[in-house]
Amino acid sequence: MRLTDFLWRPIRSAPTPDSTAASKEVRRLELKSRRFMENPALGPYPSLFRGHGIEFSEVREYQPGDPFQAIDWKVTARMRRPYVKRFVEERELAVLLIVDVSASHEFGTRKALKRDLVTEVASVLALAAMRAGDPVGMLLFSDRIERYVRPARGRNRNLRLLHDLVTIQPRGRGTDLDLALVTAARMLTVRSLVFVISDFVGSTDLARPLLGLAGRHDVVALAVDDPAEATIPESGWVEVVDPETGERAVVDLGDTTVRERLTDSSRARDRELETLCARCHVDLMQLRTNVPYESRLAGFFAARGRRRLR
Repeated sequence: MRLTDFLWRPIRSAPTPDSTAASKEVRRLELKSRRFMENPALGPYPSLFRGHGIEFSEVREYQPGDPFQAIDWKVTARMRRPYVKRFVEERELAVLLIVDVSASHEFGTRKALKRDLVTEVASVLALAAMRAGDPVGMLLFSDRIERYVRPARGRNRNLRLLHDLVTIQPRGRGTDLDLALVTAARMLTVRSLVFVISDFVGSTDLARPLLGLAGRHDVVALAVDDPAEATIPESGWVEVVDPETGERAVVDLGDTTVRERLTDSSRARDRELETLCARCHVDLMQLRTNVPYESRLAGFFAARGRRRLR
């Protein structure tokens, strides 16, 4: 058992919501998501779901002002005058939320559990997709596929997704993101915008499945963490537990060397994720439980939209 295998986490299980409590929570999430989407200060965020993909339309003769990069050299050589490829934005873009519901999300040291943040962000994205008129679906996973809802349109579909997020009681405790990515790639039949919402704890060797998914779809990774995972508090002797495996250990968090090793392990995992996403051409955004996500999320997608237009 390695000390660096552990992160400081309280032992806490999520209560099973009854039907009334679940309905209230779904309503709260829907209202909060709507207020977020209707905030004029957020700019054109809802429209950014469209136009992320392009499809080939035709080849036509070159005209002054056409970009040099659009020239089709094979056709140009055959016709002996310049021709360019013309593309149009896809009119429909399916949206799939891949949501991690493993036990490592039952942790939070300040304002919220990681699970709470994951649920709210997924709710906002589902509503944004619905308002853009795009079909939206969801895949919930732990160390197995907990639930899959294929992309479809409609407010009732959105409410079903929110209800599943609120009421899910995972059968598994571990994390198998490899399985989730492979399953998503197999289930999606049209080009889609895929959000992977996870803390990426316990995920290893993701390069091949992530490359496979990003090769056909537009993939965005939203990495959720808590400040205590990056900065270990000086707490003396404490019992730590791996929430996914149940392994326990007693460590001295008053020891500077121990805290540095745990901090270095957390930072190394973050760097590995950044390198992986860059290699796979996947956009990555970090979300923390103690930092409001609304303006950062909107800014991230606004910048992403501008970059893709360029």
